[in-house]
Amino acid sequence: MSYKTIPIVLLLSLSGCSSMITERFANNLGNAILSQTDPEVAAASIPTFMVMMDSLVLDAPKNPTILSASANLNGAYASLFASSNAQAKQLTEKSLQQARTAICTEIAAICSRSNLNLEQFQAILASVDAANIDLLYALGTAWAGWIQSHSDDWDALAQVPKVEAVMNRVVELDEQFEWGRGHLYLAVINSQLPPALGGKPAIGRMHFEKAIEISEGQDLIAKVEFARQYARLMFDQELHDQLLNEVITAKTTVITLNLSNAVAKQQAKQLLNTSKEYFEE
Repeated sequence: MSYKTIPIVLLLSLSGCSSMITERFANNLGNAILSQTDPEVAAASIPTFMVMMDSLVLDAPKNPTILSASANLNGAYASLFASSNAQAKQLTEKSLQQARTAICTEIAAICSRSNLNLEQFQAILASVDAANIDLLYALGTAWAGWIQSHSDDWDALAQVPKVEAVMNRVVELDEQFEWGRGHLYLAVINSQLPPALGGKPAIGRMHFEKAIEISEGQDLIAKVEFARQYARLMFDQELHDQLLNEVITAKTTVITLNLSNAVAKQQAKQLLNTSKEYFEE
């Protein structure tokens, strides 16, 4: 049997499987990508896996587990490997739509109105319990990715407070979920502007440090973003270079962070190479 036929055989074999088996396959597919140690292998593999996930979604268009897995996969490819901003926009649009559909199947109130103000939205989030934290986190990450790819659109940027509200609720429910990445998203959101322009980098630093503490330094992207978002904003070269050198020399053991950490090491080297140029401008 040619290896090229394996995905098709897998899909055909899944057509008669139970929903539980299909959900497990969708989750395992995502974990297989996250466990890759070579970003180039992941970049070449993910498009095929996205097509496979599309097939699962077509078979179960209202299954929240499968929709979230697909949303996560499309969002990951958009943020890590998209070849253009146009492709990133297309993929994050799909990711956000799937993540919204997933959570709306469980919490209809979130989708009852499209024009909820922040206070109304926060009130609905308060009713979300820990049983649905995975769907809530998937919505937050997909939404953040969509905003990033649409950073040239003021209407998109105006939605940042709602993403912040989602991640605040994730942290309230379980701050250790996904290695503390709820804190990481809050850190980045609060480190976009200096204090003089209304930013809250001190709060951002607190969230960065909490994310690093929760993952016990295993999630290297937290240190990369700490350097990129906070240290550069505050013009702290000593902290910037220290964090990046720690990433470059780190030895991690969490398999599902392999891909993220491999990309983090690449980005750390790139940022460190431009450190002198950036801080001596």
